[in-house]
Amino acid sequence: MAGATFLPIHPSYIYMAEPYETLLKKAYANVTEPSESVERFTVPEAKAYIEGKTTVLENFAEIADVVRREQDHLMKFLLGELGTAGKIDGNRAIFNGKFEPSLINNLIKNYVDDYVICSECGKPDTRLVKDDRVLLLRCDACGGHRPVRKRKARSEQASQEIQEGAVMDVEIQSVSKRGDGVVRMGRYIMYVANSKPGQQIKIRVARISGSIIFTERA
Repeated sequence: MAGATFLPIHPSYIYMAEPYETLLKKAYANVTEPSESVERFTVPEAKAYIEGKTTVLENFAEIADVVRREQDHLMKFLLGELGTAGKIDGNRAIFNGKFEPSLINNLIKNYVDDYVICSECGKPDTRLVKDDRVLLLRCDACGGHRPVRKRKARSEQASQEIQEGAVMDVEIQSVSKRGDGVVRMGRYIMYVANSKPGQQIKIRVARISGSIIFTERA
């Protein structure tokens, strides 16, 4: 066209349309997402052993630190579930009575499920707060909150009624070093031969010796 003026096109304008989607993909690729290794939450295995008439949890303080809960709160939970007395001794916890390490680990898992892990997002970034006498688990990661599900030891009432010869259905909770199934009922420990955790078994109370219950298949 006569008299028309044409402006030179900058090279970047020529290639802008073509690499846009590529650049967008690169931008998204550069967004950092939390890695599984960062978000992995692992509670230390309980280092528990029997010493005389007591059970020692050697790494009690370490476990409390990892789950970010006060030692007194964790200890109160364990004592209530074990149905015994005990004390915090430095980094250790000492419980009156003989308890299998597998039982201690199961109780710590229950504590983490009830008092630490958010039921909405599954993360451990939570705090315990009280709202009008109701204990809540509030999550700092997703903002979710729920009432704490306190595990009432219903077996404690049942254990007071246990007598030799009684027949009952039990669920195996753990395994002893000898390979017997273990069921915790209040302050009692029940041993069931040839059983595995999770099994539902009908047993007969053969003999009660202090806090130990010996059983046979019914």
